Amino acid sequence: MFNLKENQTSVKTELLAGITTFLTMVYIVVVNPIILSDAGVPFDQVFTATIIAAVAGTLWMALFANYPIAIAPGMGLNAYFAYSVVGTHGDINYQTAFAAIFIAGIIFTILSLTPFRSMLIEAIPENLKHGITAGIGLFIAFIGLRLTGIITDHPTNLVGLGNLHDPSVILALVGLAITLILMSLRVNGALFFGMIATGLIAFFTGHLSFDQGFVSLPTLPEGLIVLNPLEALGEVFEHALYAVVFSFLLVTIFDTTGTMIGVAHQAGLMKGNKMPRARQALLSDSIATTIGAMFGTSPTSAYIESSAGVAAGGRTGLTSLTVAGLFIVAAFFGPLVGAVSGLAAITAPALIIVGSLMMGSISHIKWDEIDEAFPAFLIILSMPLTSSIATGIALGFISYPLMKVVKGKWREVHPLVYIFAVLFFYQLAFLPH
Repeated sequence: MFNLKENQTSVKTELLAGITTFLTMVYIVVVNPIILSDAGVPFDQVFTATIIAAVAGTLWMALFANYPIAIAPGMGLNAYFAYSVVGTHGDINYQTAFAAIFIAGIIFTILSLTPFRSMLIEAIPENLKHGITAGIGLFIAFIGLRLTGIITDHPTNLVGLGNLHDPSVILALVGLAITLILMSLRVNGALFFGMIATGLIAFFTGHLSFDQGFVSLPTLPEGLIVLNPLEALGEVFEHALYAVVFSFLLVTIFDTTGTMIGVAHQAGLMKGNKMPRARQALLSDSIATTIGAMFGTSPTSAYIESSAGVAAGGRTGLTSLTVAGLFIVAAFFGPLVGAVSGLAAITAPALIIVGSLMMGSISHIKWDEIDEAFPAFLIILSMPLTSSIATGIALGFISYPLMKVVKGKWREVHPLVYIFAVLFFYQLAFLPH
């Protein structure tokens, strides 16, 4: 089924690769509920929904695409959901925000079945893609610093350095140092093991307790949050969430596609410049996003941490199947995850480090060309300063074609980018944001 001999691998190698990938990305079952709980979503709901979405997407990838790539709710999009969508855009609640994700997931699935998706990817300028990734990384790192108290509110400069003598700040800095050391030593699962080490320190210093035990059956306190596509579409129209849907869609498309191609290339699975079974692979993410929204989590993405499993020898869907199985096991450790997530110092270092990794995209921006560099810079600058990923994307898409026109390079801009610029300008000028 997985063509192990054809891909020159074995069951043992694939299982070990799956364990490696799982350990590098399991931090998401802790971090994702923390971020979405800030939007009012019950912790147990997000914890279980995160695992359901991860299992659904990763199983599809394993059984239909046969790639060693894992799917789970993406970092960045969960922050956008919690801090830029819920409570804004007409004071919408998280149920309405999940409706927007549900519609984005359906559109994503349709696009994955048509050539329009590849056309959309090709239409967006490379420098804007890199700017979006770097901007989200900076935003995530900023959130991590704020959650720990390393950065606090300042009456004059808006933000300032927190109290470095505060026990939670000290614990966060120690956890950050431990995780960075593990990453420097190239330890697989460094983010996960960093959280474990920080958690042990917190436990022995009296900052962490396990009053609810360690194991329990997974629960969904609110059941299915979104079910009817027509009702979800009505919510989007009622609250004018067009830019929100587009932002979810845009970031998910670029993030997932880029990650899949990168991991497939690393594994030697590309045929020339084409990715075999690309449609099935892309469907894994869009289906997981749709299912995740129904249960209560932010959009999913292919995880770059899958490259750790590939480095360990993973070449087929058996690696992904192993990851999905381990996520199912993790579903029964909700109380343990809940206790850990209650202490930001344990999980925030992961946010800061993931943010730094995403900032790597900044090196690919053409800084010596002002018409390419400034729109990307505007995206990177505005995302953390406005606390809105959508606003950053909008400003980038508006400024890019304007600068190209001024430079006399208007023919270089794809017609779709002009359309996006008009839509984003209308959203910023006339709709709530």
